[in-house]
Amino acid sequence: MAQRNIDLLSQQAQNCRACELSNSRTTVVFGSGSESPEVVVIGEAPGEAEDLTGEPFVGRSGQLLERLIGEELKKTRAEIYITNVVKCRPPKNRDPKRDEIAACHDFLLRQLELLEPHVILSVGNFATRAVLNTKKGITEIHGTTQTSELSSAPVIPTFHPAAALRGGPRVVAMMREDLSVVRGILECAT
Repeated sequence: MAQRNIDLLSQQAQNCRACELSNSRTTVVFGSGSESPEVVVIGEAPGEAEDLTGEPFVGRSGQLLERLIGEELKKTRAEIYITNVVKCRPPKNRDPKRDEIAACHDFLLRQLELLEPHVILSVGNFATRAVLNTKKGITEIHGTTQTSELSSAPVIPTFHPAAALRGGPRVVAMMREDLSVVRGILECAT
C-alpha cells in the first residue's frame, strides 16, 4: 500500500509547476528505495547526474554514501529510501531558494508520513537546516539526535558525502561515527 501511495505522490510531483525549477529541470528526482525503510536519507537537491537519471545520489557522493551505509548499517540502497529536500535540480547546482524549498515541503512531509522510517539521516548542512528548521551548522550538530516537525522519527545529521570526498579520511571517520548513532537507534527499535 505504501508503494502505491508513494508512486501516486511521485506522479503528482512529476506534474508540479509550483516554482521556477520546473522550467529548467530534465526530470523530477522524487526519491527511490524501499517502500518500508527503517532509514530515510534526505539530501539537499539533485545534481546534474541525478537530473539526467531521475535517481538521487547516483554520482561519486552517492557511491560513497551507499558504501558507508552498507558498511556501518549493513543495509543496501534497496533497503533504505533516499530523497532530497528539493526534488528538481537548481541551475548550476546553486543552493535552493526558500520558495523552492516551500514548494517541495508538502512532498517531503507526505513521503515521510507514508514511509514511516525509524530514523532519518539528514545529509549535509543545507538539508539538515531545512529538515530541522534550524540555523545551526552541521559541524555543531552532526551525530546528535534531533527532532523535526516533519516526522516523529529521530533525525541524525551527518556531513554530505561530497564534503567527505573533499575532506578526506577525517570527514569519512566522522560520518562513520554519525552512522553508528543511527545503528544504535535501529538496534533499540528491533
